[in-house]
Amino acid sequence: QVLLVESGGGLVQAGGSLRLSCTASGRALSWYIMGWFRQAPGKEREFVAALDWSGRSTLGPRSVQGRFTISRASVRSTVYLQMDSLEPADTALYYCAAGSQRGTMSDPLAYSDWGQGTQVTVSS
Repeated sequence: QVLLVESGGGLVQAGGSLRLSCTASGRALSWYIMGWFRQAPGKEREFVAALDWSGRSTLGPRSVQGRFTISRASVRSTVYLQMDSLEPADTALYYCAAGSQRGTMSDPLAYSDWGQGTQVTVSS
């Protein structure tokens, strides 16, 4: 099992930036894909971004493309989500997830381990 801990959330004004971090421990090096999802109140969980062991990345909805970037630290146990030009619509609880096998990176079912989430609130 991989233990995931997110950090970096907070309150920011529209147009601002945040960088979320996800640190894996336990069987940290067993992950093959790591991703970020978000869930706003009253809405379904939404795929945001992910990358695989080789560093190949993919982004979610068009609304985050060009504003969000996913990357990893050299130690591979930490993954970042850089969020720029934040909008009130980005307000949500952001979750980090890890999967140990190849899968469709945008599919929540491809992930076996989830963090507790970090809140991002963007004020207008």
